Amino acid sequence: MSLASWIFVERTVVRILVIEDNISVAKGLRYYLQDAGHAVDLLHDGAEAEAFLRDDAADIVVLDINLPDLDGLTILRRMRARDDQRPVLLLTARAEIDDKVKGLDTGADDYLSKPFEMEEFGARIRALSRRVAEKPRPITGIGRVTLDRTARTVEGPEGPLDIPRREVALFERLLMAEGRIVSKQLLLDSLYGTGADVDEPVVEVYVSRLRKRLQPYGVQIIVKRGLGYMMQAIG
Repeated sequence: MSLASWIFVERTVVRILVIEDNISVAKGLRYYLQDAGHAVDLLHDGAEAEAFLRDDAADIVVLDINLPDLDGLTILRRMRARDDQRPVLLLTARAEIDDKVKGLDTGADDYLSKPFEMEEFGARIRALSRRVAEKPRPITGIGRVTLDRTARTVEGPEGPLDIPRREVALFERLLMAEGRIVSKQLLLDSLYGTGADVDEPVVEVYVSRLRKRLQPYGVQIIVKRGLGYMMQAIG
């Protein structure tokens, strides 16, 4: 659940997982999205990505074909075999038509050959983001607030709450834990991405702010010292 990137498209937030073994390309993708103010998380190994995708809740997957240990097409084939229909943008150095056809036939939603311009990459991501936004919006809640997991908006009895996007991400992560404890590191990964140069105390600041916003609506965030945080309804 931690490898995620948040990108706004027409007021809709989606979560993006980037799997790319070329370090310079991976950093370029990260910087491009970070410049827009979003969190970007990367995986570089095919076997690790395959294991992670079974539990991750990213909305879009950016997947390189040429990966160590397990290639991208095999990862994609296994995703579709277990009915994982998240949009996938394939990245590869291969430019031959038959490779593109093979990728699309395997279940990719789009295909981008290296080298490519970041503007084109951004356009492809926006197109896939619109598909995510068109899906039915799962609604879940706690206390007297509800979360729209597609739009990433939180509403109370009188309408939408003015909650910054990182606090919405924090709320979602705690809500999805269903009363279980979530460590500071996992919350930090959800907010900024794995390996981000951000210290754990930042989480305390966001938790404090979110706690104050939610208390009037029958929701409390509990600190379990040395373990992390959990969220419960009051009463």
